[in-house]
Amino acid sequence: MTMKKTLITLTLLSSLAATAQVQLNPQAGVMFQSLTQAPDGVNYKAQLGWQVGLDARFGDKLFFQPGAFLGRSVTAITQTVSTPNGSSGSIQYEDDLVNTNLKLRTLLGYRVLDTYQFDIRLMVGPSFDVLMSSDLRDDKISWDKGDFNSGLWNLEAGVGFDMGLFTLSPMASFGLTRAFKDNPTLSDVNSKYMSYGLTIGVNLGNDDN
Repeated sequence: MTMKKTLITLTLLSSLAATAQVQLNPQAGVMFQSLTQAPDGVNYKAQLGWQVGLDARFGDKLFFQPGAFLGRSVTAITQTVSTPNGSSGSIQYEDDLVNTNLKLRTLLGYRVLDTYQFDIRLMVGPSFDVLMSSDLRDDKISWDKGDFNSGLWNLEAGVGFDMGLFTLSPMASFGLTRAFKDNPTLSDVNSKYMSYGLTIGVNLGNDDN
């Protein structure tokens, strides 16, 4: 929780410290989330999810970009286990892990192209995901919300394209925190989340003053 408070504090300080141009950017889009380092007998595959949120930009060429996004991700999980009673063969279970997260992020960005009607931005920085819910659609795999860490640190990187009123932003998020809690049954699973997203939104404000 201390690290979460630190990120929120940095977000507020960056907002207060910036005295240059300000833009607000409500956005919505899609996301694909999977996990790394699948344990033996398990396979992860990203499925289509969604996200909606708001960020702000403070600055001109060099800018701060704090934001908050609500997202719902879907990861297909396939688990293969040996058949019971010592018989040969295996059984395969398939299910979808559905997570709802609140993502808080603070990015540092730079406009590599800055014209009146078209900008290109590069952004990088930390984010913190608050796990709001976690469910397996068909309950075929014995995981639940209690097996997952409720707070996750990530490194975010992306590109932004501003075209007049509209903004388009592909982003990647690389997990820094283990997805699973350190309990006896999952202590050896070092999987971390990896997400890719694309949002489209509108620019409210003027960065060309």
